[in-house]
Amino acid sequence: MIWQLTSHWPPLVTALMFGLLLQAPFTQSSTITQPNFVLFLADDLGIGDVGCYGNDTIRTPNIDRLAKEGVKLTQHIAAAPLCTPSRAAFLTGRYPLRSGMDAVNDYRVIFWNAGSGGLPSNETTFAKILQRQGYSTGLIGKWHLGVNCESRNDHCHHPLKHGFDYFYGMPFTLVSDCQPTETPEMDRAFRRKLWLSTQVIGLMTLTAVLGRLTGLISVHWKTLTCLAVFSLLFFISWFSSYGFVRYWNCIMMRNHGITEQPMVTDRTTSLILRESISFIERNKHKPFLLFLSFLHSHTPLLTTEKFLGKSRHGLYGDNVEEMDWMVGQVLDAIDKEDLKDTTLVYFASDHGGWLERQEGKRQLGGWNGIYKGGKAMGGWEGGIRVPGIFRWPGVLPAGTVIDEPTSLMDIYPTVVHLAGGAVPQDRVIDGRDLLPLLRGAVAHSEHEFLFHYCGVHLHAVRWHQKDTGAVWKAHYVTPIFSPPGAGACYDRGFCPCFGEGVTHHEPPLLFELSQDPSEARPLSADTEPLFDTVIRRIGRAVEEHRRTLSPVPEQLSVSNAVWKPWLQPCCGTFPFCWCDKEGDNKHVDL
Repeated sequence: MIWQLTSHWPPLVTALMFGLLLQAPFTQSSTITQPNFVLFLADDLGIGDVGCYGNDTIRTPNIDRLAKEGVKLTQHIAAAPLCTPSRAAFLTGRYPLRSGMDAVNDYRVIFWNAGSGGLPSNETTFAKILQRQGYSTGLIGKWHLGVNCESRNDHCHHPLKHGFDYFYGMPFTLVSDCQPTETPEMDRAFRRKLWLSTQVIGLMTLTAVLGRLTGLISVHWKTLTCLAVFSLLFFISWFSSYGFVRYWNCIMMRNHGITEQPMVTDRTTSLILRESISFIERNKHKPFLLFLSFLHSHTPLLTTEKFLGKSRHGLYGDNVEEMDWMVGQVLDAIDKEDLKDTTLVYFASDHGGWLERQEGKRQLGGWNGIYKGGKAMGGWEGGIRVPGIFRWPGVLPAGTVIDEPTSLMDIYPTVVHLAGGAVPQDRVIDGRDLLPLLRGAVAHSEHEFLFHYCGVHLHAVRWHQKDTGAVWKAHYVTPIFSPPGAGACYDRGFCPCFGEGVTHHEPPLLFELSQDPSEARPLSADTEPLFDTVIRRIGRAVEEHRRTLSPVPEQLSVSNAVWKPWLQPCCGTFPFCWCDKEGDNKHVDL
């Protein structure tokens, strides 16, 4: 019948009809509206820790399979080199200083569940927009963007206030304090100073009392009593928070309710995986967003016995291989429910690997491949260049590699547009819709400039000169490595953003990343004819960018960062906070 009809058509029309019938299958799937989204975000994973990015000592077959079946980005950039600001940018599509989620001080992340800072309620996350579009939205795993503002139960910064229908996980982040057998990690240097100060004050008090008793010094007992009370109050003032980090910060929540305080780390991985698969199964008949925000591969590297000692890279490698297995389990659940072709899967890390994280000879942080620097370093590539992989069978061409500047902030407009929503028009959105680039409809990223901050301090700027393909990067500030030449700040534990620990460059250090991705050979006016032209053009871009910034409340200020007892989430009667509501659930090896 088709042949009979077409026999009367002109040859050109017939050719067009057959051309449409023979189109590649991914163009047909492009008519899918409101796909499901599964977003994997690793914690502290270095770009050099993944097989498809060059690692040959850590096995990541499931992440590698995503790259083989989808699109791999080789210049995927985090908006910040630390957890809290990077995740704020990821969820809002905006540089974190626009929402007050970057710091002017050394408190560069949320420090306590009982702090008052967090993602402001006037920020619109992509989850909130998808929720309005009829999506079921779930966050499983790490949050680290605040909990309360004024009272223990106002939950003003909680995931459920930012567009998620369901939350299971840690409102804070993993730290070694969560594992009783590990050396405390949180504010370690500051804690040492507090202990030393306590001992000095206590020794002074004891010396004064003995001197008074032996008659060596003349001092009133009232004065000694005041000194003793001061010593006790000083000790209580800091030990009431730092002495109970495991109880205050290492908690698990389901929606607004606390399920474990402190968390039982032996079963955390199984519970997070079980919750993720359950969310997919519950919502398979309607569009859903699952944001699986891994606790892997942050210290203390919680790893189940099944994976311990299995990698060639110690405990860190074991932990990454377990995370890869979890990715595979979620992908299997998607396949089982026949959702593979209607689900966009994304995998990334929130920032680069933590080079300085060591215990003795054990390296507990990640590897950033050929890229200089790491976690906490706002300018160097190792702190901000991360894995970035998309898979959507039939829509995105498999086995594609894109070497164009992209950002974690790009997820925001990409997801919103695919869901049929619209990005807010009343604020600056720094992310760009990636779908045309991912599908090959355009050759270049929409990003001409990317600004690399360390806290609120601008450390570097990237210029993608599209007509030549050059990627210039100017460093205005760089951290001083310690010991010198070590490639990280091992003496400090973190590289600072300002002060005596950084060097200001005038003129800026300039690199051409397409020729020198390791940032090993800085250019100068003597070696690069375009040096002055490039520096001037980047300088103008900085001025234009700064004109788009507006003052906002500092969410990571000292007053917001400190521990406040009245804001402490508690499953009992404060300060007796303890519960294990998962205790009746059997530990399941999924």
